[in-house]
Amino acid sequence: MTQEPATQKPTTTPADVTVFPTERHTGCPFDPPAELTALREEQPLRRMTYPDGHHGWLATGHGVVRAIMADQRFSARYELLHLPMPGLEGVEIPPAAPGDFTGMDAPDHTRYRRLLTGKFTVRRMRLLTERVEEITAAHLDAMAAQGPGVDLVQAYAHPVPAQMICELLGVPYADRERFTGQVATLFDQRASTEDKGAAYGAVESYVKGLAAAKRAEPTDDLLSDLTGTDLSDEELAGVGGLLLAAGLDTTANMIALGTFALLSNPEQLAALRAEPELAGPAVEELLRYLTVADPAVRTALEDVEVDGQVIRAGETVTLSFQAANRDPAQFPEPDRLDLRRRATGHVAFGHGVHQCLGQQLARVEMQIALPALLRRFPTLRLAVDPSEVPMREQNNIYGVRSLPVTWDRD
Repeated sequence: MTQEPATQKPTTTPADVTVFPTERHTGCPFDPPAELTALREEQPLRRMTYPDGHHGWLATGHGVVRAIMADQRFSARYELLHLPMPGLEGVEIPPAAPGDFTGMDAPDHTRYRRLLTGKFTVRRMRLLTERVEEITAAHLDAMAAQGPGVDLVQAYAHPVPAQMICELLGVPYADRERFTGQVATLFDQRASTEDKGAAYGAVESYVKGLAAAKRAEPTDDLLSDLTGTDLSDEELAGVGGLLLAAGLDTTANMIALGTFALLSNPEQLAALRAEPELAGPAVEELLRYLTVADPAVRTALEDVEVDGQVIRAGETVTLSFQAANRDPAQFPEPDRLDLRRRATGHVAFGHGVHQCLGQQLARVEMQIALPALLRRFPTLRLAVDPSEVPMREQNNIYGVRSLPVTWDRD
């Protein structure tokens, strides 16, 4: 019998990527940029020339992305990174501020993470279920009173996680509207640089003052709990600001974009309405399918071999979670939304030691908010043509700017 020759890797080297793809040219607003898919199919780890001229890498394959995120020989320190987005050439990235542990490595990252891990366990987040149900019910009542034709982002998707994270941190009720409005400006791509700068200063100042107030007079909330640790007021403010940013914009966009995706897939929507037990798997599949937070960036601290290639010390890697979560090598028929899929292993929350700390809270909020919305409004539908829904393009957190919805009155 003649033995077939072993398959060899191509001897040609693909041209460097020079721009991280963000444009979604296809008619489906839920699919990653087609260029990312093409790049992953051609080579899941390839060279990339960054806007500042740095010669680094782009990772798009699921296995490659997880391997790099799990390898502590790759650093998350801001000052070591080169950014893949144009417009920031020549800008020197300062080290992470006190408390901003997402831009730190061990042992600093470990110290902060250890203080917070016990406060975000699955068990502790499930204890918040009743409160999340009360918050969603109140906002659904307000939607019903307002009547058909509301913007789901403003009426529901944003205020539910905003109220939850404010309660978790202990933001006084009287301050919440102004506070969450300032946070919204930080993530609004239409806001001017001046407005974003002013909002950042206002949020930073507020959280610092709140941390000092909690230290002087603790209440029953997460920020007060942390005053019993060795964190300084500046560190408390940094941790509080980070948790606020991580717990608000991503979850709000997942609720809104998840609703849009379900309304665009009637069979999947009907299944979730009919089978409440699908809530858990449905959220995991939506996280995989939509992957609103993208990309991540890491820099090698030493030479590391990944997927048969050597990433040299000092070289930056941009990791696309969107491309990884649509990798057919991990998820068969990845471009199909299937709420019954076992979407385990997705990287929507990252992977490794920097995996999102608040992921369990996000899961609880989504598992309650989405089914509750569909139960309350059985005839919920878009109030505009899908092509008219304004998307949040060119942004680290993808989503919709607004989602006009309507329903039949009882």
